[in-house]
Amino acid sequence: MPRKKKYISSKNNEKLSEIGRQILRFMNKESGKIYNYKQIADGIDYRNPRQRELVIQALHKLLGDKQIKETEKGKYIVNLRIEGTLTGVIDFNQTGNAYVNVEGMDDDIFIHAKNVKDAMQGDTVLIVTYHFKGRKMEGSVLEVMSRSRTEFVGMFQYIKHKDFGFVVGDKKKINTDIFVPKGKIGGAKDGDKVVVRMTDWKAGEKNPEGEIITVLGAPGEHETEIHSILAEYGLPYTFPEEVEREADSIDREIHPGEVEKRRDMRQICTFTIDPKDAKDFDDALSIQKLPNGNWEIGVHIADVSHYVVPGTLLDDEAYNRATSVYLVDRVVPMLPEVLSNDVCSLRPNEDKYTFSAVFELDDEARVKKEWFGRTVIHSDRKFSYEEAQQRIETQEGELAEEILTLDRLAKILRKERIDNGAITFDRSEVRFNLDENGEPIGVYFKVSKDSNHLIEEFMLLANRKVSEFVSLNKRGEPTGKTFIYRIHDDPDPAKLEALRDFVGTFGYQMNLANTKKVAESLNQLLRDVQGKGEENMIETLAMRSMSKAVYSTNPIGHYGLGFDYYSHFTSPIRRYPDLIAHRLLQHYLDGGKPVSQPDIEEKAKHCSAMERLASDAERDSIKFMQVKFMEKHLGQEFKGVISGVADFGFWVQIPENGAEGLIKLRDLMDDSYSYDQKNHLVQGSKTGNQYQLGDEVTIKVMKANLIQKQLDFKIIQPD
Repeated sequence: MPRKKKYISSKNNEKLSEIGRQILRFMNKESGKIYNYKQIADGIDYRNPRQRELVIQALHKLLGDKQIKETEKGKYIVNLRIEGTLTGVIDFNQTGNAYVNVEGMDDDIFIHAKNVKDAMQGDTVLIVTYHFKGRKMEGSVLEVMSRSRTEFVGMFQYIKHKDFGFVVGDKKKINTDIFVPKGKIGGAKDGDKVVVRMTDWKAGEKNPEGEIITVLGAPGEHETEIHSILAEYGLPYTFPEEVEREADSIDREIHPGEVEKRRDMRQICTFTIDPKDAKDFDDALSIQKLPNGNWEIGVHIADVSHYVVPGTLLDDEAYNRATSVYLVDRVVPMLPEVLSNDVCSLRPNEDKYTFSAVFELDDEARVKKEWFGRTVIHSDRKFSYEEAQQRIETQEGELAEEILTLDRLAKILRKERIDNGAITFDRSEVRFNLDENGEPIGVYFKVSKDSNHLIEEFMLLANRKVSEFVSLNKRGEPTGKTFIYRIHDDPDPAKLEALRDFVGTFGYQMNLANTKKVAESLNQLLRDVQGKGEENMIETLAMRSMSKAVYSTNPIGHYGLGFDYYSHFTSPIRRYPDLIAHRLLQHYLDGGKPVSQPDIEEKAKHCSAMERLASDAERDSIKFMQVKFMEKHLGQEFKGVISGVADFGFWVQIPENGAEGLIKLRDLMDDSYSYDQKNHLVQGSKTGNQYQLGDEVTIKVMKANLIQKQLDFKIIQPD
């Protein structure tokens, strides 16, 4: 190898630095791999002798900077152990500082605001790391490897005398203002909430440049804020015309030739149980008593895969959305309404194509036989949960005997599931009574009763048995067939220990000896706190100790449900993974060979990511509606419970309506307070006053910010 040149001009140094960045980008694609200089030169497309000489010089420079290591003469690897370069995803906070999450590293790397360069929230970035004056490792962004997004929601500020403006957004989501030149304003007025597309960010420029593509409206207005939430998460609220046309052209008839290919179950008693305001009915139950005294229970799911076929615009759109989004005042469906509310909806008194799991159960709810396949059904009746619950409680009414039988079997299934380690989180969900204009006029809590549990247990049974059918042979051995699973990893032991220590201060005990003991302890804890002042707070902390459920081709099991194999099969109208499961199940029923695992895994990751976005959007819409509801209560006092504690303040939740507001430490005038992270409290330095997670306090509603979706409260000291 030629010797390193002793002197390098500043111009050449800049050139070598650029080549070095290209080398690092290439090597970071497989950061654990060892390369020789020829592989590296080919990897960055530097192939002629002069270019390869520059590559060698750049490698010497990277070695000198300790960004790569030489494992043996002429062999190089990225230096991940000492200061060097890393690739990760950047996450900003309100101050403009950021952290980079690097896969495989326990701690995120701090990036000061002055070192973020042109990175924006969620971008994948290449950073250089270093220790500054003996402090913890920090980093600086070298370059943005890929943008997570280019469209943002913000407020337009028009500079009238210069005929240009800036879009200013939430600093966590847009960490810099976006410059909008003349001609790119798109009809926006000063103060409008808009969607801006970033078009360029020139080197050395403080602000990126963009163009306004959508004017959402005046901040604080109902439609503006709801559409802002959808735009913020990149969730479309209308379908492209060509997708709607394709949906409208679908053949809605039930054809005798197709019925012949299916199991005809139209003569068996069948009905749906759904929320009273439901428009799409994607599951139905059938029940009949068999001559041997057992029960045949059919779990019938809308056969979306019959209508939505791979390679169509409909399927592409459904995959991109991956899930329906349920906001407080509307549903943004995965499929056009003609499918979700009509063709695929299991409406009463209509023949429908379904994909079914049919079980023979004895009186102890033991599965004696199972069958999976395509069917045709006829729903005799639609029930609301309230109507079904009335039959369970009074034992009277149409189809009461059938519903009572299903309820009895479901209770056996539920007890068995809990005995086998399922965690029974049964939290009430906040809902709003809205007037004709979508304004909140009341708050209520959705509570699960026996009728909800009835449906839940049979859906869980179908999901579990479909997953086991594909994954295990008759001897109970893995088949190795690719499938899409709903997985839920074991909880983080450190989080469980923290939960145990904290609930111990309230007199509750937890046994963390093994997985079974943990599940038993959690269930006992959730039972013990029912009706107590600390109930909501401890339930919240228990849920935070759990892992997140995601989709995957790796069947590690579902910890929360206590199942070794579990898949989503029962809601293909609103979840794309269920549609994937239907297609794979039919493929295997037809004798098909195992399909490509990487392809399904990629789809699983996409669906998991879209589910998280939808969940965040739903949460934001609830926050917006709670703030809107509390606008009418400014200046009023409420009893509340401290629901969260941070170094800058604490949150208080009002039990009667679920609204949550912030109390800033700087607004506590009686003392100077500091944060005790271990004990979830803040404490006054002079008085010793404490505000701890779970404490009951009295607050006054001081401010309701619709744009920030934030309530500010003030502590009312007792007389």
